[in-house]
Amino acid sequence: MITDRIRDVPDYPKPGVMFKDITPLLADHTAFAAVVDAIVAHYGRGTIDKVAGIEARGFIVAAPVAYHFGAGFVPIRKQGKLPSATYAENYDLEYGSETIEVHKDAFAPGEQVLIVDDVLATGGTAKATAALIGRTGAEVAGISVLMELGFLGGRDRLSDLDVHSLVTV
Repeated sequence: MITDRIRDVPDYPKPGVMFKDITPLLADHTAFAAVVDAIVAHYGRGTIDKVAGIEARGFIVAAPVAYHFGAGFVPIRKQGKLPSATYAENYDLEYGSETIEVHKDAFAPGEQVLIVDDVLATGGTAKATAALIGRTGAEVAGISVLMELGFLGGRDRLSDLDVHSLVTV
C-alpha cells in the first residue's frame, strides 16, 4: 500500500536524481494514517518526549507522530529560518550541501527525541540532526523514516543509532 502511493519523478530537483514524491501517499488518508500508526507502534507510546521533524516533508509526517505520542514537535529548519538563538550543522546530501538549525532551547537534557523524516538517502541530514540534538544534551531515541533508499547507504552512516524505515527501495 505504501509503495503504491509513492511516485518516481526523474531528474528532479536536478538531472540524474530520481525524486520520490510522497504527495499521493499524503493525499490517501488510509495510507497516511498507516504510516503514522506504524511509526508510533514501533517505538511505543510514552517512550518519546519530543519528535524532531526535518524540513520540509519530514514536518508532515513528524507532526502527527508527535501528536499520537503525546510529545512535543520540534522543527529542524534550513539555515536562517528560525527566529531565536540556534545551533547549526553543515552536511552533504546526494545533490549538494546544506546547513540545518534548531533552537538552542528546543530540547532539555535527557529528553528522548525521535527524528522523523520522509526519506533516508545518504544519511547526511539525519546525522546532522542527531548532532544538533546531542548538542542540546537530549538523547536520540531513534530515526524513523517513511522510505529508505538502501542503494545510497545512509544507514551505514548512522550505525550508532536505531534506524527504522517503513519501506526500503
